[in-house]
Amino acid sequence: QVQLVESGGGLVQAGGSLRLSCVASGLTFSIRALGWFRQAPGKDREFVAALSGSGLSTRYADSVKGRFTISRDNAKNTVYLQMNGLKTEDTAVYYCYVELSWLNKPYAYWGQGTQVTVSS
Repeated sequence: QVQLVESGGGLVQAGGSLRLSCVASGLTFSIRALGWFRQAPGKDREFVAALSGSGLSTRYADSVKGRFTISRDNAKNTVYLQMNGLKTEDTAVYYCYVELSWLNKPYAYWGQGTQVTVSS
């Protein structure tokens, strides 16, 4: 089974930094992508950052470019989101995900989420 567990969220002042971690297990099949989404109260879940399964490319939402960095430690089966220069607008529950391929079809798996609150 696939399981993703996020950690590292918390309360931080604007301009501060946090590093989110997502420990993955049960990744049996080909990985199409790894990444992070977030959801603020009353809003839809939105894309934040992604890393290709090959590890050769990254993609970021315009709102976080230059401030957030996604990375992966294969030895620890962990995906990270380094968040610098945090803004109050970054307040949300952050979810990690992995997209796998099985029988040439995509399957997405989500973590339980970790709360990030940025105060002014």
